[in-house]
Amino acid sequence: MAVKGLAGNFQAQPRVFAHDAVGLTAAQINSGTYVIPGTESRGVCLYVGKAMDTITVTMESGSTPVIFKGINAGSFLPILVTSVIGALPSDSVTLADNDILVLY
Repeated sequence: MAVKGLAGNFQAQPRVFAHDAVGLTAAQINSGTYVIPGTESRGVCLYVGKAMDTITVTMESGSTPVIFKGINAGSFLPILVTSVIGALPSDSVTLADNDILVLY
């Protein structure tokens, strides 16, 4: 599988660590249509600060919906996504702002 943005030189190699993080709001996630800014050519990874039964995403490849189940609090998901379509907290309490961070 070809990886977007890779070429034959050092500067074009994929980065392993995030250089920025932005919290998603509950409204953005619950809208089901919010596209994460800056994901036109490359997706972002996720950090989940609260235990979730499920997180539904659109993958960088365009695959949607993709559902991840049983995510522990404090989990880093090494996936590349362009949107978080929905999230269901394990405690069934309303999703709060910044429960999910996107990592650039």
